[in-house]
Amino acid sequence: MGFLDTLFGRSKPVKPDLDQLFGVPSAALTLEAAAGFLPTGLGAVCFAAVEGAAFVQVEQQVRALLDADTARGGVPVEASKDGYGYSWLLARHSPEELPELVNDLHAVNSELEANGFGPQLLCSLVAFRNAQGQSLALVYLYKRGTFYPFAPMPGGGERRNSPLELQVNAALGNDLRLEKDLSRWFPVWGAPGL
Repeated sequence: MGFLDTLFGRSKPVKPDLDQLFGVPSAALTLEAAAGFLPTGLGAVCFAAVEGAAFVQVEQQVRALLDADTARGGVPVEASKDGYGYSWLLARHSPEELPELVNDLHAVNSELEANGFGPQLLCSLVAFRNAQGQSLALVYLYKRGTFYPFAPMPGGGERRNSPLELQVNAALGNDLRLEKDLSRWFPVWGAPGL
């Protein structure tokens, strides 16, 4: 960082560290013990789609990579778009296969990044649910290299369970690199898997 950056209060952006995703299985143990949340086996990657043959080819490679499990009885990856025009790839595993789900999410992010589409990556999420039916996602912000909890209120609508999000954030402080700036805890309404 240069002198002028320091003088004007600018900082270098955090470099994405996809290996942070591998902390989710240990965080899941903490989530279960502290708040009763269990993995659902669902995870998704969100990205801004780009027009062009190169991006279509990479997206097909990613889907083929994840769909390889279907030959062994797995469920194919599902692609969708949300109300804001962002693309999602939803991966499914059994709830006990959280490490495998995280591997899939890491592979999608890595493949897009390796092919020059890192700037299009927005976030990845892993879904959890408790016995009362409350959904929770651990959301990884690609451009920040941090996680935050997102808990939509049960019953639909665009309302958040903010007290639960703060409780989960406090519980996971030793497990994951958490986003300190609460204004970056963006709601992911309509995310597949929630």
